[in-house]
Amino acid sequence: MHFLDQAKIYLKSGAGGPGAVSFRREKYIEFGGPDGGNGGKGGDVVLEAVPGLNTLIDFRYNQHFKAKRGGHGMGKDRTGAGAEDLVIEVPVGTQVLSEDKEEVLADFTEEGQRVVLLEGGMGGRGNASYKTSTNRAPRQHQPGIPGQEMWVWLRLKLLADVGLVGLPNAGKSTFINAVSNARAKVGDYAFTTLIPKLGVVRHKGREFVLADIPGLIEGAAEGAGIGDRFLGHIERCRVLIHLIDISHEDPATAMRIVENELEAYGAGLDDKPRIVALNKIDLADAELAKGFAAELIEAGADEVFPVSGATGDGINELLDAVLGYLPSRTSTEQPGTVEAEGEQPEEEKPWSPI
Repeated sequence: MHFLDQAKIYLKSGAGGPGAVSFRREKYIEFGGPDGGNGGKGGDVVLEAVPGLNTLIDFRYNQHFKAKRGGHGMGKDRTGAGAEDLVIEVPVGTQVLSEDKEEVLADFTEEGQRVVLLEGGMGGRGNASYKTSTNRAPRQHQPGIPGQEMWVWLRLKLLADVGLVGLPNAGKSTFINAVSNARAKVGDYAFTTLIPKLGVVRHKGREFVLADIPGLIEGAAEGAGIGDRFLGHIERCRVLIHLIDISHEDPATAMRIVENELEAYGAGLDDKPRIVALNKIDLADAELAKGFAAELIEAGADEVFPVSGATGDGINELLDAVLGYLPSRTSTEQPGTVEAEGEQPEEEKPWSPI
């Protein structure tokens, strides 16, 4: 499935049905009078967050969404049928922005969340509703109220608890493959990762979602490399893991480059807690790793975790630190699934109909 995280679509709610002009004409009934019914209500445009979607690719091929209009009123005081609402399904994590991208109209952060973005027009009045003691045979009626219309932008921000950042080839894809169920592409060239990847990590009875985004380079905020457009997918993360390649000629400079790009992007990323991990320690000796860790701490890191995504060294200690930033229950954990540290799960009892 192709990944698409932005789409522009046109929405229009249904117009209300027109009211009817009708008079009751039946044999033996004198002065039947007006009996034109009201028009039906037009359909609303409703957006709903559903599970199982993680891309906006469907909106590349279908950009126009129009709800149906309400039914027209009829004689015998019959009201027109109301139109069904137009329900548009979007992935959890989708934001709806105004056409100029200045205003957030809706933010879908929970499964099943529904927002009526445009209301359908009300049906028009039929001539029966205009009857008065002095106006016994009204012929006026109302057309239905027109529907509302607008262009909006859909922007997907994947929901993850932890985000991975770093320069290209810092080993992020190898790391997420080692700790989660993700199957990210790994290659020995820059920008192997072209789109964000999600993986579910299970550690010490806990479970959380880890997001890997394409690498940042100096000037990403100005569009260098792949740019910083994918940073939106880690805006909702509680903590960031900053992977730094130990084979880089200057790890402290590598850390500052990414820090500067996060600050230039804004949106609160520069204020998020960050865990610095010195990756690929299997390619260097312990003395070199210790020296680079001291340089990173001097450059501003609170603590440095030497790890290796290829061999698994140091990963448990890093994940232990990550757990300290997570809430008591993450979005993927169900009530009762979080086990106390060291507690063994109970053995399943054999099924019995009694």
